[in-house]
Amino acid sequence: MKKVLAFLKKEPMLAVAAAAALLSLFITPPGAYLLEAIDWKTLAILFMLLSVLDGFKNEDLFLPVIRLASRIKTWRGLSFFLVYGVFFSSMFVTNDVSLIIFVPLTILLLRDGGREQFILPLLAMENVAAVRGSLLTPFGSPQNLFLYSQSGISTPDFLGMMLPLWLGSMGLIALFLLFIFRKNPRERAVYGAAERKEWLPQGRVRRASYLLLFAAVLLTIVTRTALWPWVTLGVALVLLAVDRQVFRRVDYVLLLTFLCFFVFSSSVAANPRISAFLHEAVAGREYWWSIGVSQLISNVPASIVLWPFTAELKPLIYGLDTAGLVTVIGSLASVINLRLYTREYPGRGGRFLKAFELYSLCFFAIVAPLQLLLL
Repeated sequence: MKKVLAFLKKEPMLAVAAAAALLSLFITPPGAYLLEAIDWKTLAILFMLLSVLDGFKNEDLFLPVIRLASRIKTWRGLSFFLVYGVFFSSMFVTNDVSLIIFVPLTILLLRDGGREQFILPLLAMENVAAVRGSLLTPFGSPQNLFLYSQSGISTPDFLGMMLPLWLGSMGLIALFLLFIFRKNPRERAVYGAAERKEWLPQGRVRRASYLLLFAAVLLTIVTRTALWPWVTLGVALVLLAVDRQVFRRVDYVLLLTFLCFFVFSSSVAANPRISAFLHEAVAGREYWWSIGVSQLISNVPASIVLWPFTAELKPLIYGLDTAGLVTVIGSLASVINLRLYTREYPGRGGRFLKAFELYSLCFFAIVAPLQLLLL
């Protein structure tokens, strides 16, 4: 029991999801409807993405991008490279993975070059970049993947719906970075002895396998093929053959959290009274409901909970993809960013939160009302 409590204390999001799922089973007794209501396809695709992207990280497949950073001549140029590296990569490898790649690199390069005063502003802007860059594609974030799968919207329509937010955010991030480095913009960057890794020849098969698997997963998402169970099985078999250790590193906590919230939302939706209330309360107010609920349980589980009671996809996804700018809880990617920083600077979580709120809330204050015009 002590080990279970310690684990749940370490993973508060899972604890909330498990408690919500358990409570919902008392509200609506479990039945056959529950197994049918759970979105097994989304869970399978998320499992494949988490597995393959962990392999990307473990095999240093982003090494060419990392090497480019050490060739940039000025600190302002480096800041643009790092922040927009997060912005563009998050569209394809999800927002949390892009932060896992670039946050340690940011800390390494700036600390090595004696510019630690810029670490917190850049990490705050990388968080903004992860939240706003990932919103363009269906696979940029777990909530986008879920809503894309559930809604049946076509890929061109999805991209067209999200493109104005993405373009506006790209330009606004540049203005923020110019403000941060408004003094001495041409100051030369000195990296010292920043660590450089090399690809090992014996890892060629694994690297090629992960690239092919990633292409297969993206194709499965975009085509919405009914053969996704076979693709999942194929991915698992290839991983067993080339890198079975990856199964130990997969974020099963995130998968279990998703499953618990699927149980919660399905049970709540099956209760006539609660369902009727939420339909009346949420429908037509999806934008603010999604932002508000995300501050309690983060945007990924909020998407699962609110989707059954949504009248329109656009305001819901606009709100969910903006919620990460309000508080750290609003997005799981922000929580990951905080964890990465406190590992390097124990006891300084408060400083991170101050910088995060300063830049994120300023960004939110600008984009939130403009998005209402698009709705």
